[in-house]
Amino acid sequence: MSTGVILPLDVDALKQQFRAGEPFPFFAVDDFLEPAFATELASAYPSYEEARASGLEFSKLNERLKIQITDYQKFPDLVKRLADALASDDWLKTLEDITGIERLLADETLAGAGMHLTGSGGRLDVHVDFNYLEDRALHRRLNILIYLNPEWRSGWGGDIELWNADVSRRFQAFAPKFNRCVVFETSEISFHGVSPVTAPEGVVRKSFAGYYYTREAPPHWDGTAHSTVLRARPGERFRRNVLMPLERARGKAHDLMFGFKRKVKNALGKD
Repeated sequence: MSTGVILPLDVDALKQQFRAGEPFPFFAVDDFLEPAFATELASAYPSYEEARASGLEFSKLNERLKIQITDYQKFPDLVKRLADALASDDWLKTLEDITGIERLLADETLAGAGMHLTGSGGRLDVHVDFNYLEDRALHRRLNILIYLNPEWRSGWGGDIELWNADVSRRFQAFAPKFNRCVVFETSEISFHGVSPVTAPEGVVRKSFAGYYYTREAPPHWDGTAHSTVLRARPGERFRRNVLMPLERARGKAHDLMFGFKRKVKNALGKD
């Protein structure tokens, strides 16, 4: 494998790690990118305030104080180099060798992926990701997360957590350590989340995310396409029983109102 930015990997060792991964297949690699490149890449990320101007900011109950920049044309040049490397034929072949998933495709639109910046107080509830891109008939198969936080300290939260199918037990937690990469299979049981970020004000958790697809359905697919499925963590009874149902109700009300306004607009346009 030669991408120019990713260090050589022990494919056999990662293959074993992926297959033995619990609670679902995954592998984690420290020192993933060329060190000098990783350092320059982290410095190329915008501040949280700068990112607001070009990205989408999340402020909902389940995902808050996070900005996502998915537009390739808005990436700094070094981030474009990373995105290109993660979509290259060499890297796709390496992923296929490690995971055993054939004919992987990178998403050129970076839907939901790209540059992620999370501020102090941010969080992401445990969830399973959307499983299908209906407009392109693509099945989501893998997530890749690369962390770019040179001075992240223990106790600042922001860990990527891997949970079992009923979200009763956290099996893995990886701090967003500088130049760490985590790849995991996306499925109906791949529940994961980000623990609350408790870093000092002004410290931003930086990462880059990429998602991989196949045209072929995975063995576990039952033919049902779904959006993100959210769960509360153990002990979050008030969140599970009160806050999350209220959030879902608000979302449904918003969708109904949007649909009503669209129907009225269409009716008026026909008169």
